[in-house]
Amino acid sequence: MVDMKKSNAEMGFDVEAYSQMNASVNRLKEPVTRSAIQALQLPQGSHGLDAGGGTGFQALLLAEAVGPAGHVTILDLSAELLDLAKEEANAAGLVEQFSFKEGDVRLLPFNDDSFDWAWSADLIGYAPLEPLPLIQELIRVVRPGGLIAILAWSSERFLPGYPLLEARLSSTTSGIAPFVEGKNPNLHFLRALGWFQEIGLKETRVRTFAGDAQAPLSDDTRNALTALLQMRWPDVEAELSPEDWKEYQRHCLPESPDFILDQPDYYAFYTYSMFSGVVAN
Repeated sequence: MVDMKKSNAEMGFDVEAYSQMNASVNRLKEPVTRSAIQALQLPQGSHGLDAGGGTGFQALLLAEAVGPAGHVTILDLSAELLDLAKEEANAAGLVEQFSFKEGDVRLLPFNDDSFDWAWSADLIGYAPLEPLPLIQELIRVVRPGGLIAILAWSSERFLPGYPLLEARLSSTTSGIAPFVEGKNPNLHFLRALGWFQEIGLKETRVRTFAGDAQAPLSDDTRNALTALLQMRWPDVEAELSPEDWKEYQRHCLPESPDFILDQPDYYAFYTYSMFSGVVAN
């Protein structure tokens, strides 16, 4: 298990580089994230928790959804990322709608029934932690009748015309991460409906939201997709045949003359899946 109490410096985490890459990717993901949040129909004026909120990208959309009388608390382990979230909230003129709390989702630093809803994206089911205890903590801090929602990346097609290469990349350790070979199938993120039902949430539901991109790509979109290619399949050389590695370098590296994002007919899509449920009375 990863020690979530280690500092960013101890883990070799470059906050500035992460922030820059994250900002680029978030611009691409914004329509999908916005659609997911809108589908929740969060009550106007409600107070909620963004667990693992990082730089505050989703929290800004959550605050927009609950209106000026609403409030969002951003929790993250990283003080540096929370500082970036404060800067984003200030820049948007919405800092009064936020609270910022450094803490661990495994032991949330809040009293029982503190929030009307709790949200977590790209964390539960994606961190190297058992998901049920994390969901139980979210349930503890949400009032009866309140909503729990988790969102995570669930699929992509980034290499049109090269389905065999993409299938091989998707079957590497990086491709199936955070799931690992030999792991209990019930712990795969797409089994989260079962987690919610097992833990006693009511009105459980799953919805999937798709985003896409097509040529000609804007600079922002090209940068975001380049970052996603790097993030999706890092360190794959050892698991590919020499022929597949050459094809990967040819199509997935921006310095290649055959970089796939430069194709005039380029098209890609990705999906995020959201599981939600209501805390029992």
